[in-house]
Amino acid sequence: MKPDEKRRLLGQFIRSHRERATPDVPTPRRRTPGLRREELAQRAGIGVTWCAWIEQGREVRPSPEALARLAIALALTPAERAYLFELAERRDPDEPEAAPADEAPASLRAMIDTLDTPAYGLDRCWTIRCWNDAAARLFGGWPGAGDPKNLLRYTFTAPAAMALIPDWDNRARRLLAEFRADFGRALDDPAANALVEEMKQASPLFAAEWQTQTVTAREGGVRTFAHPVLGAISYRQHSFAPAERPDYKLVVLLPDRA
Repeated sequence: MKPDEKRRLLGQFIRSHRERATPDVPTPRRRTPGLRREELAQRAGIGVTWCAWIEQGREVRPSPEALARLAIALALTPAERAYLFELAERRDPDEPEAAPADEAPASLRAMIDTLDTPAYGLDRCWTIRCWNDAAARLFGGWPGAGDPKNLLRYTFTAPAAMALIPDWDNRARRLLAEFRADFGRALDDPAANALVEEMKQASPLFAAEWQTQTVTAREGGVRTFAHPVLGAISYRQHSFAPAERPDYKLVVLLPDRA
């Protein structure tokens, strides 16, 4: 969405909620619905002109603190407040810190436990944080004690992965291109950057492929494995993100019936 369209939507959003807000001192002859612009400006501690310019979609950049006061003045719900900051392209100063990456959301763990097909959860650095027995059987007990629990480390450095995955080098390249799409949203994340630097040293293929700058959406599809017990086995991979923790992924492998 273009910046001017976002500014227009921001202005419409604020005006709509201003007109729904309850005045501090209602009067029977009041013709203006909700709050007058001056009243909102006073409540939020901002200038009336600034308030008008924001509603008109002008090219102004209200500070995160001013937006926070507007959200309080308009009595926005948490979802409405998040939408306000999204439109303004600002970070909410009162937004709680994200939970540590190794704490998989309970909903993700519960979903994985109910599935009888291979399923696992990845954090923002693609470290596997929870998995079911079917996934452990498919991956030959991975991740077990001493195994690299990060999917990139496993795929690019574990001999067991190279034996399990047919056409390993091309599958590894695709996996890295999918990871880069996520990495683009975590450019300032120290853990993600440290992982990339570590992998560049650990795997020549990773280092070479990282330089190609290939980016691919995580589209799923058929995944074939050369299992030491089950032989050649195929699944269709699907990935989902929990609503409360979009930095996590639920990966499910369903038997390929084709």
